[in-house]
Amino acid sequence: MSDPDPRAPESARDTRQVAVALHYDGDEAPPKVVASGRGAVAEQILALAFANGVRVREDANLAEILAAVDVDAEIPLEAFAAVAEILAYVYRANGHWPEGLEPQP
Repeated sequence: MSDPDPRAPESARDTRQVAVALHYDGDEAPPKVVASGRGAVAEQILALAFANGVRVREDANLAEILAAVDVDAEIPLEAFAAVAEILAYVYRANGHWPEGLEPQP
């Protein structure tokens, strides 16, 4: 396998691990990207998540989409369905749902 073209844009050359952290209050506003990084920064994001008992879900394609979103910006409409699925997974795994978003029996 050859090295990426050094003339390519940074985003096209960067094959390091990517991590994105989301925050959702359960209010009517969409989730926001609160941290994003590649390589060592991605490793730090994951280490903080694991150290604080935050559930982590691997989805390389979604991570790439969300990595393009500015920190403190709402997630794009194109990512809503995937993010909703991840949030539901996390809430089920934690056994805790935000007030007003509890699943219907």
